[in-house]
Amino acid sequence: MKFLLRFCFTLLLPTCLHAEERRFVFERPLMATRFAITCHGEEEGAARMAADEAFAAAEEINRIASDYMPESELMRLPTGRATKVSPVFAELLTASFHFAEASGGAFDPTLGRLTKLWRESRRTGQLPEPGDLANAREASGWKHATWDAANSTLLLAKPGMQLDLGGIAKGFVADRMLAVMMKAGFPRTCIAAGGDLRLGDPPPGKTSWRVGLKTFNEEKPEEVVELANCAVSTSGDLHQFAEIDGKRYSHIIDPATGLGLTERIAVSVIAPNATTSDALDNACCVIGPEKAEAIALKAGATRVIIRTAR
Repeated sequence: MKFLLRFCFTLLLPTCLHAEERRFVFERPLMATRFAITCHGEEEGAARMAADEAFAAAEEINRIASDYMPESELMRLPTGRATKVSPVFAELLTASFHFAEASGGAFDPTLGRLTKLWRESRRTGQLPEPGDLANAREASGWKHATWDAANSTLLLAKPGMQLDLGGIAKGFVADRMLAVMMKAGFPRTCIAAGGDLRLGDPPPGKTSWRVGLKTFNEEKPEEVVELANCAVSTSGDLHQFAEIDGKRYSHIIDPATGLGLTERIAVSVIAPNATTSDALDNACCVIGPEKAEAIALKAGATRVIIRTAR
């Protein structure tokens, strides 16, 4: 799970031009984190209705793509035969396999078996049994899945293969939620989804949202950026890690080993939308500091901030 980005809201006093607009915040637990909608408008009732609709859209995607829900569409995918998926799931899968290819597999949507194995290791404080790890790695690999976007069909070729879209789904959801808010007449909205922020028009009287990026410092952000009409996602091991046999492992899985990363790295990605920034921040951590920026910029990021700790 990504760690929460800190807002720097120096924007509570409206100007005369927008004196009628107020700030509203709506929060709910979702996708194993906390989602928050911060919007500016005239009527609280209208803002609440729009937020309810946005959360409903998020919950629909979670019901489709969660690997925690046994009855989700994702968890009911068979292996060995092409399966047609729902339109929303198709959009998410199109993005997922696009970024798998763009990142050279550093972002891999087929690590479901490895993800579950690593969750258990983090819980117990023990590395996976070699045989279990080998079996999970054998059942992974995005090149062993065939996504046919034209027909909305997915073929998982490896027996036991499972998807894990946790590295892109929150950003995808945040994009959908902002679209709902804008359609309802609330363009001055920020969607916070754990370590992902989707930003609309800036607050009244401001030219941007001020966002604090926390990477290795728990107490304060290392950098504050001013953004609008884009997204920013940050990933690293500030909160999500495990120490096993004296070694620190991140929650971010390296597809090459099937285990959490051991090099301490934190990456913030700024991109036109949260689907892109969400997919690329974890991928950049896997790629490493030497090559990550170039690959992410080519894949659609507008800025990449990389920090390492020795």
